[in-house]
Order: sequence, then structure tokens, then C-alpha cells
Amino acid sequence: MVAVGVIGRDGRFLLTRRRTDTHQGGLWEFPGGKVEPGETIQDALGRELREELGIELESAAPLLEVTHRYPEKTVRLAVWQVLQFHGEPRGLEGQPLRWATLQELPTLEFPRANRPIVEALVDSSSIDR
Repeated sequence: MVAVGVIGRDGRFLLTRRRTDTHQGGLWEFPGGKVEPGETIQDALGRELREELGIELESAAPLLEVTHRYPEKTVRLAVWQVLQFHGEPRGLEGQPLRWATLQELPTLEFPRANRPIVEALVDSSSIDR
């Protein structure tokens, strides 16, 4: 299971670029990472946002779950909307960051597993814009 955070601010969504030496490398994604044994999804999301972006998760809510089968592996994403956080996001692992508008999201290159997230954001009026 992978915990994924949708972080919206001022009508934009925070994206990170995957390292080129990883599965689906070079593509944009919503930040997050693997849930470790014994962690809740929210705990994992908080840890990943702290380690990758240097921000502290204050509150989040489940948004959707995605299961996607690639030819080489299957991924399960627990996608949460980040409602509040403290700090200014920065790429602590050297990964590029960008804030993309809702209109830009469908034009960017994402791993296929992230496409349902983009579709949900475009279709939803409940996400921070």
C-alpha cells in the first residue's frame, strides 16, 4: 500500500517528479510513499511528507483508493486530501516540485496509477482550489 497526499493551495496542487532510476521514473506524481508494517495510512503519509517535503501533516481525509496493474507490478494507492499542514514544501530528496493548476493536471505526464486521482480532482468540487 502506498499513502498519497493531494495537497492543494491557492488553486494549485503540489506535484513531485519521480527519480529517473525508479519505476515510472521522470513522471509527475502526487507526493507520498509506502506504508511500513505497523503504520496507519495517515501515519505513513505524515512520515513521507516530512521526509520528502519537510512539512508536518496536521490533518487529512481519505479521498479515494486506486489499484492499478502495470505489466511488471500491481500498486495500491490510498489517496488522502491534505487539509492542513505546517511548513513550506521543498524537495528534500533532490526531487523537482511544482504547483499545477487544475487545468494543467490533465496535460502533465503521470504514472497511469495517478490518472484516477487527476480525474477525481477535475470532477470534484470539494477539493481546495
